[in-house]
Amino acid sequence: MTYVIGVDVGGTFTDAVLDDDAGTVVAAKSPSTPPDYSRGVLDVLELLAEQVGKTLPEMLADTHHIAHGTTSSLNALVMGNVPPVGFLTTKGHRDSIFIMNVEGRYLGRAPHELQYVLAQDKGHHLLPKRHALEVTERVDRDGTVIVALDEDAGRSSIRALLDDGVRAIAISLLWSFRNPAHEHRLRELVAEQDAGVFVALSCEVSPRIREFARNATTIMSTQIGPGLRDYLTSLEDALRERKLAGPLLVMQSNGGAVLASEAPSAAISTVGSVLTGGVVGALALGRQLGHPNVISTDVGGTTFLAGLVVDGEPVRATTTVINHHPINVPTLKVDAIGSGGGAIAWLDAGGNLRVGPRSAQAVPGPACYGQGGTEPTNTDANLVLGILPERGLLGGRKPLSLELAREAIGTQIAKPLGLSVEDAAAAIYAVQNAQTGDLLRKSVVEAGHDPREFVLYAFGGAGPAHCARYAAEVGVAEVVVPLGPVASAFSAYGLASSDIVLAAELSDPTFVPFDPARAERNFADLEKRVRDGLDRQGVRFATVELHREIDMRYTMQLAEVTAPVADGPLDTAAIESAAAAFEERYAALYGAEAGFREAGIQAITFRVRGIGVLPFSPEFPEIPTASSADPAEALVGSRPVNLDAATGFVDTPVYDYQQLRAGHVVAGPAIVEVPTTTVVVPGGSTGTVDRLGNLSIRTSVRSES
Repeated sequence: MTYVIGVDVGGTFTDAVLDDDAGTVVAAKSPSTPPDYSRGVLDVLELLAEQVGKTLPEMLADTHHIAHGTTSSLNALVMGNVPPVGFLTTKGHRDSIFIMNVEGRYLGRAPHELQYVLAQDKGHHLLPKRHALEVTERVDRDGTVIVALDEDAGRSSIRALLDDGVRAIAISLLWSFRNPAHEHRLRELVAEQDAGVFVALSCEVSPRIREFARNATTIMSTQIGPGLRDYLTSLEDALRERKLAGPLLVMQSNGGAVLASEAPSAAISTVGSVLTGGVVGALALGRQLGHPNVISTDVGGTTFLAGLVVDGEPVRATTTVINHHPINVPTLKVDAIGSGGGAIAWLDAGGNLRVGPRSAQAVPGPACYGQGGTEPTNTDANLVLGILPERGLLGGRKPLSLELAREAIGTQIAKPLGLSVEDAAAAIYAVQNAQTGDLLRKSVVEAGHDPREFVLYAFGGAGPAHCARYAAEVGVAEVVVPLGPVASAFSAYGLASSDIVLAAELSDPTFVPFDPARAERNFADLEKRVRDGLDRQGVRFATVELHREIDMRYTMQLAEVTAPVADGPLDTAAIESAAAAFEERYAALYGAEAGFREAGIQAITFRVRGIGVLPFSPEFPEIPTASSADPAEALVGSRPVNLDAATGFVDTPVYDYQQLRAGHVVAGPAIVEVPTTTVVVPGGSTGTVDRLGNLSIRTSVRSES
């Protein structure tokens, strides 16, 4: 028996999914264990081993690979919990990272802040100025060395950083993506003085044009590289001690995994690893169910995440923003807000109810956990409303206190607003659904898509409790709650479903049309780098796919749009075809008349994505079919539940998911209890169990949509 395991480390829970080569899929969930998240990983693997009837060493000895996604890198950047980092750049260009161009005023800003963009502060500096030093050297835009590297001055700058306690150095020189020789030499000079210092080079981390974004990407990758290296080394050592046979892989923002030993060298590529797991899972399940257009929504303990699959392909982006800085990382496009199950409800200065973005996380957790948390959260509200069972989560393994939930909501929300505890909890539930619906409008409607053409997938521990409401907010008629064997561990299912994906890119700005031989040289170099990287992974692939693309723009514009490039030998017609694809995608994004070919088209960055397709990935097995649509055999009782402030508490039937069969139809209002989550079927909606065990909810779509 051979296993593939996906492990998703969230802020509150750690989820795992195991698939074997016979088609069996099992899942487990366990509390996360900050600050040492590796303990939670080992805990959840123990639970998987129990389910397959083996000891942990026996299971790991038969494991083909583990695909691991973690929030630790992203959390470290967002919270600023990073070690001191040094920065070396070309003489005369040190201050670019502090000036931040005009981007420092608008990147990552809320709409109300953008109304007063010139009033926004640029004070989000990545490092103190004393840690940003210059070296004498200069390479021009063609890669020609104009000023040789002054090695003695470089040694002095490196020594100054080391003497100031720096143990990681980012090196980003002007035009290094055209000629990286000086960056490589500086890394050697660092190693001469201290071989243990972590070094990241922009020519390897972000070989793209635009100085500020390249610098920021390299610095932030250096900030999280040492911590990621230490964590993964410790985790892999612990797994090897327990007889793990296959490699430990780490999920990247691009939707594919990479060998754990290689992840720290481009650590910034892992910041979206957990965020993208759900999209990869939605892609895999969508193929099995025949859904080409999917809205992937994940309500975890801390965040609400939304991504898209359009025409059978995940929507991708070439950049992202963290702490008001642009990050050059190919990624699956995922929008996020702090609105998970642990999101804290609070009142702003005007007495308005807000939910999130702060989260109670795993420790201390929501008030109802009884672990010392005193602030009211989404989870506390759901318990007061009767959505969650009083016996607790995880089949009762995680007890909940209704008394503590009522006390937190009553003291901090209900009393100041002059509401009953129940009405305050209903208000928290309504705000949660409204703000997640707002994010979906941004992700779907503002991106030019019609939500009525999509099926919404809802997962995460809290997603199934809210999905029918936020789907109706944007006009989606069908919601699929992936239950089957994975339930709330769906992001871990996505990790287990992922292939290995590597990307190589190079900025080489030129105007269209251009000599096809230039593109041939660029793509040949990039394809070799990708193939060499895939060979280093030590994993047997079923097939290897290479995809070429070019980021293009109209002349004088700043933002690029990615266009695919045909396989095979390139000629003038192939270049023109790529330009036509760029114009088609530009029109889809910005409107049919938005393009201006007369301005000319520029090719900016050439890229190759390599996909090492793994031999097998999990699929949901089919479940037994019910003899009738009546789910009476799964009815376990009823309890008062408040799903609508207008109707208040209504005696609501409760069904045990484990007793449901394919074809059973649950009429709302109803609660479906799963060991790791709770599904709400509102009044006026129906939930039908499909052949794979998922619950398909037909929502009451708002008339205006």
